[in-house]
Amino acid sequence: MKLRRDVFQAIADPTRRAIITLVAASAMTPTAIAENFDYSRQTISKHIQILTECEILQQEQKGREIYYQLNSEGMKEIADFIEPFRKMWDVRFNKLEAVMKKHQ
Repeated sequence: MKLRRDVFQAIADPTRRAIITLVAASAMTPTAIAENFDYSRQTISKHIQILTECEILQQEQKGREIYYQLNSEGMKEIADFIEPFRKMWDVRFNKLEAVMKKHQ
């Protein structure tokens, strides 16, 4: 059984985060993704492979082309981890806002 890569190590890399941002808008071929970077196609392919192994990206075959798109289920692990922190900061900012309004 092959172990799945750590999703948080995958998104720690700025190039991989940029790839996620690109494909979040629409599915793209590896060539189209690579055109957005000053790295070799092979380097970008390795980043895509890591994101696919983490299930952040999924691939779909259309004719002879492979398209990569964001896998919302793969992103759920990240969102689930961040959610408690988001809630905590929302509470803190709401308290700060209340204090600021009181002193205006």
